[in-house]
This record gives sequence, structure tokens and C-alpha cells, in this order.
Amino acid sequence: MNIQNNTIVHLDLDTFFVSVERKGNSALIGKPVIIGGLSDRGVVASCSYEARRFGVHSAMPMRMALNLCGDAIVIRGDMDQYTKYSRLVTDVIADSAPVYEKASIDEHYLDISGMDRFIGCYKWTHELRNRIISETGLPISFGLSVNKTVSKIATGEAKPNGEKEVPRDFVQPFLNPLPIRKIPGVGDRTRQLLHSMGVYTIQTLSDIPPEMIQNVLGKSGIDIWRKANGIDFSPVVCYSEEKSISTERTFETDTIDIQMLERLLIHMVEKIAFKMRKKQKLASVITVKIRYANYDTHTLQKKIAYTSFDHTLMDTALELFRRLYERRMLIRLIGVKLGGLIGGVQQLDLFDNNDKMIKLYLSMDKIRLRYGSDAIHRASGVEKKEKQAEGRSEKKEKVASPSVQSQMT
Repeated sequence: MNIQNNTIVHLDLDTFFVSVERKGNSALIGKPVIIGGLSDRGVVASCSYEARRFGVHSAMPMRMALNLCGDAIVIRGDMDQYTKYSRLVTDVIADSAPVYEKASIDEHYLDISGMDRFIGCYKWTHELRNRIISETGLPISFGLSVNKTVSKIATGEAKPNGEKEVPRDFVQPFLNPLPIRKIPGVGDRTRQLLHSMGVYTIQTLSDIPPEMIQNVLGKSGIDIWRKANGIDFSPVVCYSEEKSISTERTFETDTIDIQMLERLLIHMVEKIAFKMRKKQKLASVITVKIRYANYDTHTLQKKIAYTSFDHTLMDTALELFRRLYERRMLIRLIGVKLGGLIGGVQQLDLFDNNDKMIKLYLSMDKIRLRYGSDAIHRASGVEKKEKQAEGRSEKKEKVASPSVQSQMT
């Protein structure tokens, strides 16, 4: 089947964090609300439409946001609540949709191609949207069209709390008059560069020869040109809570050194959290696994608020390990897995942190990207020098030539 003849739905919760807060406090309705760090050095994670009218937007320093909108109500945010409602919405979608992809904490793509044989696609999506609103109390918008790009742009035009269908024959007339910033993947730098060339609308961009766009923007230019022409071949990838990143280590000599095991666990979490951030993912489930010397294998998992920060994940991993390791037997293997992955960036997790934390993570990840994932570690995951000196002769007995398995599933 030609994917351009498919029927793709994009569902996006309107100002999701703010909407969840308004469910618990109706006094916030109609007022400018900012979700984020409470200090002057905090960062905006989300904001209401009322605050956006003053120029406030996500990832903006809180001090700047309050300068623009001094009457805004600032709320620290509750990632546990946002994760809970995100899962509720996903459950409603999973109960109805044949194929769906959870693209982020507040948006989903659905492939309902062929649904017209049973019920009109627009009617079906309208009923699903009403069911989500009824069961969660959250406003949500959708776009319905031939592929992900056009559907996502249609959703943006339908907001707030609306619906928009763009039939195949109307894709280009719909896209043409829109500003280029509406194209997914066109950031500020690309937009400014195209503006300097006199390109302001999608129609102008779509009329430019693709070779010229590629010369200006590189390989990404072809992708942007295709989107401007309503072309997007990316499929809806089936979502599964089992999607995960994991690592485990088997010891040649079984061990009962608890301090070493906890340091190793911290180091493992740090490495796979970095991999997750590189892929711009957030995890909502963490699992710890141990295998005793007699090959008995035990796992324990815990659902958590969506995050990509290893300092948050480490505490949960250590908690699970301490609950799991109760037999005081020699251990042959230890592992950790981060699951329930969705698309997202770490700023979602910054309600209680300031821009220093952002800069710290960015700096550490930059070093790792340049020099390798082992270039920098937390002190808690590294054995003290004096102990290393004492234990050099024992190293072979403890963790000699460990075999490491790391995989994406």
C-alpha cells in the first residue's frame, strides 16, 4: 500500500501539564500559568495559552518568562501526575486503535488505514477523542490526513481542543499558505536561514528545486523539502511498554561485595541513561536483575515518572537492588533495564532543578560524545583510589574480564 494513501491520525493533548494542574485546581482556568522550576534560575517546562500570548514558551528561563508575564501563576509541576494521566490516555487509545505509536508524553500517532470499510475515519477519530475527554477530563486535539507530517501540522491548526481533517487532494492547498515554522523539524536557525533567502511560506519552499535546498541545508534539506510537499514515508511504529534499553554484567568469579555491586549498578545506570538521552528518550519503568551463583534469577521493577536523569534513576535502582538481594548468596550476574521508553527531552524532568542542572548534564554528555561514554563518571560509581590500590591484586577475583551485554529491544 502506498503510504501516501494511508490514513494517519495525530493526537496531541493541549498544554498537557497545565491541563492536568487545572483538573486539580479550577481556579487556574483562564489564567496565565507557567509550569517549571520555582527559582529565578528555573526553566519553563510548559505554559498555558494565556501565558503564551505574552511570548512565554517552553525551555525559556523562568526569570525571562516572569519579566514577560508578571501576573503568571508559577507551579513547580508534578511529574508523577503527568505520567499517570499520560498512561490513562494511552490506555484509552490502546483499547480502540489497531496500530498506535506513543511519540511523547502527550502525543500519539495512529494508523487507521482501511477503517473506512467499517466506519468513517473522521467519525471514528471524533468518537475516540470524545472518549479520551470523557474518561480523563483533558482537552485534546487531532489532525487526520495521509501521513505523519500533514497530520501533525493539521493538529497544530486545530488547537486548542479541536479537530481537522486534510483529505489527500487538499494536502498542498492546506500547506501552501502556512509559515515554514509549521513544518516539524524546522528550528529557529533553519527558519532564519530560509527567511534570509526570502522563504517565508511552505509554498515558496516547496517550489524551490530540492538540489538547491540540499546545498543550503545539507541532507536535512531534502527531508524538509519533502515535508513542504506533503511527502512523509515514516511509518507509525507500534508502541510497546516493553521497548527498552538494558545492560548486564556477568562475573567470572561470583561475588558478595555489596559496595562493589552498588557502585557497578550506579555506573550501569549512568551509561544507559546517557544512551537514552542521546536517543532523546524518557523511561517510565526501571528493572533490576540479579542471578545467584546457583543460577536462580530474580527481577524487580518499578514504574516511575518519565525521566532521563541518571541521578533520579540511580536512587530507584539502588532501592530495587536492596529489596531484591535478600538471600546473601554469591552473585553471578547483575543487570538493569530502563523500559516504557517514549520520545522526549530531559527538560520535562526539571521542575525541581535549575539551569545549572541542565548545563551540568549537557556538559557531561558533550564530553562523553567527544571522548566516549567512559570519559566521565559520578564519584559514587567509581571505587576510591586508595581502595583501588589495595584491591588491584584482588581485581581478578572480583570482576576479572566481565562480559557485558548491552542491547536495545
